[in-house]
Amino acid sequence: MFEAVEEVLAEHAELERRLADPAVHADPRTARALGRRYAQLGAVVEAYRRWKALDDDLAAAHELAASDPSFRGEIPELEARREEAAARLRALLAPSDPNDGKDVILQIKAGEGGEESALFAGDLLRMYLRYAERHGWKTEILDATESDLGGYKDVTIAVRAEGSEGAWSRLKFEGGVHRVQRVPVTESQGRIHTSAVGVVVLPEAEEVDVEIDPNDLRIDVFRSSGPGGQSVNTTDSAVRITHLPTGVVVSCQNEKSQLQNKETALRILRARLLAMAQEEADAKASAQRRSQVRTVDRSERIRTYNFPENRISDHRVNYKAYNLDQVLDGELDGVIQALLDAEAAARLASADTDPTRPVLSRQR
Repeated sequence: MFEAVEEVLAEHAELERRLADPAVHADPRTARALGRRYAQLGAVVEAYRRWKALDDDLAAAHELAASDPSFRGEIPELEARREEAAARLRALLAPSDPNDGKDVILQIKAGEGGEESALFAGDLLRMYLRYAERHGWKTEILDATESDLGGYKDVTIAVRAEGSEGAWSRLKFEGGVHRVQRVPVTESQGRIHTSAVGVVVLPEAEEVDVEIDPNDLRIDVFRSSGPGGQSVNTTDSAVRITHLPTGVVVSCQNEKSQLQNKETALRILRARLLAMAQEEADAKASAQRRSQVRTVDRSERIRTYNFPENRISDHRVNYKAYNLDQVLDGELDGVIQALLDAEAAARLASADTDPTRPVLSRQR
């Protein structure tokens, strides 16, 4: 039933050997990637050892019961515990998301609702920054365009997880349209308005993930606009990069230096090109990619934040809770865990119906 375990055990042992080599830790990026993979496989190894121990105990109980009937009473409990261990191991062996160990570039974009939408974009930004802080992750604002009332028309951040779990493994569910229902600060009659904010989540691509030919880029520089101080607004430090083969356009004006803005824009461009390549691969395999923003329209919502009822609803898994104030303060784990559980169940079902699909694809 668990033929794939042997390969996992071999890879786990190989990673343990490599991580014991001091030379590996001379490259922090490599060591971090190997550490994440080792932790991922460690859960499988531990689950397998527990299942194997229970399987051996059950075999011994059957053998002893053949000569001493008093041992038969232990068999039903051992069978139940072994099946529980087998279910956990089966779930861990289901196909995993190859991007789960990656860091994230997350964009929040105001949509329908004008200034109210921009203000809620600011609320979502704070929510994600607090969530990252709770998990000990590092964040960096890559680019931002503020609105007149202090919200954000558009803001892009990078999120880096420091532990064995990548930020993508949890934040990937945030892509889509987030709908808010509340009385805007601009509303004088006390009426509840509905606005929408779009969130796009991309796994951050390393240079080895996406090769960009400099000849395929058109780079324009221009003067930054909006808040930023004299050195930002009076020099041509802002950068716009167009990837000619795909038409993808990325701009950045957050940094004072043109070189810094160019490097940041290239980070975002690599992430977008990686996401496009994965979408194309998924389409060829007839797989449906998780919902992301197509248009920032209220009807395409994945989640609703209802302020009068202090309610958060995720429409993909019928999740509902009345702790919106806590969620906006960064306590997102409840809704994210519901989405993780649904994803695990879907992958397990997919593995059961398609035994040819690889499990825990090997990473190098």
